[in-house]
Amino acid sequence: MVAHVNGDDTLAESATGALEAFKALSNPVRLQILQWLREPRENFPVERAIADPDEVGVCVTHITEKVGLAQSTVSSFMSTLERADLVVSTRVGKWTHYKRNEEEIQRLISQLGSSL
Repeated sequence: MVAHVNGDDTLAESATGALEAFKALSNPVRLQILQWLREPRENFPVERAIADPDEVGVCVTHITEKVGLAQSTVSSFMSTLERADLVVSTRVGKWTHYKRNEEEIQRLISQLGSSL
């Protein structure tokens, strides 16, 4: 439970969002995926991409291949990262692509830096 300071709902929401992000990042595979997505052209097969990895993101199929886990596991990992607002998803045909939410990641870094 997050305590409200002077009735400040924004503070409570911010803390809750940060906790969700930290939970998502506590899994080493999810953290590794987020690190790979920082430079998608270097970490995934761009020549097989059906969309621009910088603009649209990386296909979940390519993430699954690189991680070497079941597609359902990787989809669950990506859903956790998306719920934490660390990645955004885009559908291209029947495929889901993921890219980092740089704005939210920077906000989280700033929040962490100002709270310690």
